[in-house]
Amino acid sequence: MSTFAPLREQLTTAATQFAAEPGAVADILAGLVDDVDRALREELEIFPVCHHSPASALAMVRRLREKQPSVIYLELCEDLRPIVDELRNCKLPVALQAWAGDPDGFPAAWAPLAVVAPITESSAEYQAIAYALNTPGVELVLVDRSTDHVFQWSDAKEHDDAETTEADGALHGDAVGIEIGDLRPHFAELEEHLLHHGKVRHWSEWWDQYVEQPLAGADYDTYRQVMVLIGSLFRRLRRGRIDHDEDRERYMWTRMREHLAATGADPATCLYVCGAFHAASRVEQFGIASAAPYEITPRSATTWQYGLIPSSHSAIEAQFGLAQGSVSIAAATWAKGLRRGRIQPFKLEGQQSARTKSKRKPLAAPVDAAPVADQLSGFLSSPPQLDQLDEAELLEWSVDIVRLARRNGYLASTADAIAVYETSILLAGMRNRARPTPYDFQDAAVTCIEKDHVPGRRDVRRLCEILLGGDRIGQVGYAALPPLAQNVLDRLAPLGLDPTKRTVQRSLLDLKADPHLRPCSDLLWMLRRLLPVEAVRPIMGSRALGESSIQESWDLAIGKYQRDLVQLGYEGVTIEQVLEQRLRHAVTDQDATAAVALAAVEDALLYLGSTRLADELGARAVDLLAAERSVDDAPEVLRRIRLLLNYFRSTDAGLPEWCGKFVTAGYAHYCTLLPTAFTDEDTGVRPVAAMLGFLFGMENLALSLGCDHTQLELAVRQSHPEAPAKVALLWATRLQLGLLSLTELRARCEEMLANPLVVPAFPQYLSGFVQAMDPVPTLKPFIVELLSKAFGRLPDAVLLPWLPKLITTLRGQAAELIPALTREAGRTFPANRTAIETWVPPWTRASAAAPVAVVVAGGPATDLLRAHPTACDALATLLGHEGSWTESAPRPNGELTALLDTYPHSATALAAILPGGGRR
Repeated sequence: MSTFAPLREQLTTAATQFAAEPGAVADILAGLVDDVDRALREELEIFPVCHHSPASALAMVRRLREKQPSVIYLELCEDLRPIVDELRNCKLPVALQAWAGDPDGFPAAWAPLAVVAPITESSAEYQAIAYALNTPGVELVLVDRSTDHVFQWSDAKEHDDAETTEADGALHGDAVGIEIGDLRPHFAELEEHLLHHGKVRHWSEWWDQYVEQPLAGADYDTYRQVMVLIGSLFRRLRRGRIDHDEDRERYMWTRMREHLAATGADPATCLYVCGAFHAASRVEQFGIASAAPYEITPRSATTWQYGLIPSSHSAIEAQFGLAQGSVSIAAATWAKGLRRGRIQPFKLEGQQSARTKSKRKPLAAPVDAAPVADQLSGFLSSPPQLDQLDEAELLEWSVDIVRLARRNGYLASTADAIAVYETSILLAGMRNRARPTPYDFQDAAVTCIEKDHVPGRRDVRRLCEILLGGDRIGQVGYAALPPLAQNVLDRLAPLGLDPTKRTVQRSLLDLKADPHLRPCSDLLWMLRRLLPVEAVRPIMGSRALGESSIQESWDLAIGKYQRDLVQLGYEGVTIEQVLEQRLRHAVTDQDATAAVALAAVEDALLYLGSTRLADELGARAVDLLAAERSVDDAPEVLRRIRLLLNYFRSTDAGLPEWCGKFVTAGYAHYCTLLPTAFTDEDTGVRPVAAMLGFLFGMENLALSLGCDHTQLELAVRQSHPEAPAKVALLWATRLQLGLLSLTELRARCEEMLANPLVVPAFPQYLSGFVQAMDPVPTLKPFIVELLSKAFGRLPDAVLLPWLPKLITTLRGQAAELIPALTREAGRTFPANRTAIETWVPPWTRASAAAPVAVVVAGGPATDLLRAHPTACDALATLLGHEGSWTESAPRPNGELTALLDTYPHSATALAAILPGGGRR
C-alpha cells in the first residue's frame, strides 16, 4: 500500500463532496499525490529546488551533511562543467556563460548566441557545487541539455522574447537565462487568484510568505514532499505545451543512466538536484529503472566559448521577471536562517565572499536514510506556525531607514520611525502575518516617508533594498578571466590601477617624461574603441592621424565594465587581434558601405599602425564605392577621404595605390550618378553638395590619373533639378565650371527677389547656395551679398514671416557651414558701429563710384581744340553733358622735342632720305 494512500483518499473524497466538477478536481488532486509518491519512491534520490530560494539552500546544506553523496547530478547545461571550477576565483554573484559569435546551423539574425546561468551564494545549486568541489571523491555531473540544444529546441519567437529581457546595467546583456527550478504558475488566472487572496502585490512576495517562510525551518521530508507537490500543481495547471520541459527531462534521465552504467556508481549514494517542476515529471524515461529509449540529437558545428561574467541581484531579477529587491531579500532571509539554525554553509576554498570568514566545519558521519513517511498530510492539515514579532529587528529597521532617508535628502524624523514601526505591524496583521516581512516593512516605509517627489537619486523603496542587503554585484577573479582580459590588466599594471574596484579611477600619463607609458596609452585608445563609452573615457588628450599627445588624463571604470572585457576575450587572444577582426568584419558585412570601409582604414592606421591592413581595407573601400547605388553617404565619404589624403601626403611613402583608385572610381561614379541625384526627390541637398565637393576637390588628382573633365561637364549639363535648393546648387556648379557668369547669376537672383511668388521659397534657394560653399568656396561673398539684398529690399510684411523659416532651413540643412558664412560676413561688414554710416557695400561700390577724369596729353590736336573750344562746347550741350575743360598734361618727351627744334638739320636730312620725306 502506498505511503500516501490515506492522503489520496482524503483529497478525492473532499473533491467529490465540495467541487462543482468532482471528476476533474479529483483527478487533479489524486494526480498530485501520485506525483509526490512516484518521486519519493525513485531509487535515485531527487532533491527538488526553486531558483534562488533560501529555503532550498538551507535544506540542501542539511541534506548534504546528512547524506554526504558521492555523485551529484545537477540540472545545468552539461557543457558548462569545465568552468564551474573557476567559481572559486570569483566573488558571487556571477554567471556561467556560453557564447558563440559565429553560429553555424542557426539563423544569422540570432548572432551572437549567449546563455547565462547566474549563481548566488544563497542558492541550492551553489551549495551543491561547493560541497562537490571541496569534498575529495565527490563527482559533480551536469546533466541538462547543452547550450547548443537550448537554441536547437527554441524557435524564432522564443529567441526574440529572450532578447527583450535585458538585465539591469547590461550585466547579462541579451543572453538567454538558464535557471534551476522555475516555479511560477504559467496560468494567469491562478496567479491572479493567489495574489488576490494572499493580499500581496507580486509573485515573489506570495512565494516568500506561503512557501519560503514555512519551509525555512521544516525537516527534510516535509520540504521535499511540499516542493514536489507544488511542482506537480503548477505542472498540471500550466497552460500551453510543455514539450521542451519534457525533452529536458528525457535528456537528463538519459544522461544519468549513461553515467551510472559507465561508472558503476551506487544510486543510493547519488543525489539528483533539479527544479521541483521536473521532479514531478511523468515522462516514460523517468527513473533509472526505465528502459524507454531516447535519442539525443548531435550538436551543431557552432564553436562555443565558455567563461564567467559578473552578475548582480538586480540583473537576476530583470532576467527572470522577479520583483525588484526580491533576490536581496532572499539573501537576507538566507543569512537569518543560517544564524537561527546555526548552520555552516558550504563555500568554495579560496573564494571571496561578503560574509565573515569562519573555520570550516568537518563533515560528520553520514546518516542512514529513514523510510519515507507521510509528512504532507500534517503540513496541509495544520495551520502555519507564525513567527513571533521580533521587536528589536523591526525597531532597528525603522531607525535605520529614517537615518538613510535623511542622508538622501528626505525630511524624516523620529516620528517617521515610529510610524514605520507601527504601520509595518498593521500591514502584517491585515495580511494575516504576526511578524512583518521585509515586504511589509518596505510598504510601510514608502507610506510614511515617501513624498510627492524624490529629493535625490534614490526613492524610499530603493533605500529599503539597500538597507536589507542592497544590490550585491559579483566579480570574476583574475585567474578565471580569459587570456585577453588578463593580458589587458597586465599591460595596464604600470598605471597602478586596482582592477577589483568598480569606481571610476583617474590616471594621468605624462608621455614626454615617461615614454614607457606610451604602450599603455595605445592600449587605452584601443579599449576606448572597443568598450562602452563610460568604461574608458579620455579627459585630456586626443588621438588623430598625424597627431600625438604629450599628456593624457583618463577616467577608467574597467572593474565596473568587467563583463564587456570578458566578452572581448571570446573573440581573440589579444586586443589587437579582436580589433583587426572587427575591422575586417565591418568591411565584409553585407551592409558595409564605402564610408564604413574608410572609417576602418582610419582606425587601422590610428590604433594598429598597420599599413598592410589599411591597404587591404582601402582596396575593399574601392569595391564598395563602385557598387553603391545611393549617394546618402557622400558627405561621410568626402570627409574621410580628404582626411586620409592629407595624412598620406604628409608621409614619406606618399599616396598608396588604393587612394588613386578610389579617387578615379569616385570621380567616374559620382559623375554618373550626378544627374539622377539632382532630380531624385529622396536625395537631399547635402549629399549632392558632397558629390560636387568630391568632384571639384579631387579633380586635379583625378585628371592626373586619367579621368576626363568632359564627363563632369556633360553630367552638369544633363542635370535639370526642380527643387529650389538643388536649382541654386546647380547654378553655383555652372558658375564654377564657367557655364554661367557671376553677372548672370546676380541677375537671376535679382529677378527672384523681385518676384513675390518666388520670395517664400527664397530660404530653400539660399540653403542650396550655402551648401555650395564647400564645392565652390568663391561663392561666399555672393551669398553675403544675396542675404544683404534680401534684408534690405524685402518689406517687413514679407520679411518677418519669412525669417523663422530661413533660420530653421539653414539650421536643418546647412548648420555646419553657417560659421564659415558668418566669418565671411565679418570680413565684409564694418567692425564698429560708427563705420556703418559711411560704409558702402562692395557689390555696389563699382557701379556707384564717380567716373575718373582722363587727363589727355598735349599735342597738335589737343592744342587745336583748346584754341577753338566753340565746336566742342556746342556738341557737349547737344549731348546733355555738362563739364569744364581740364588742364592738358605736358607733352611727353618735352626735352627731346626742344632739342630737335633747336637743331633741326639732322632731322631734316634724315627726312629727305626716307620715302615720303620732306613732311615734318
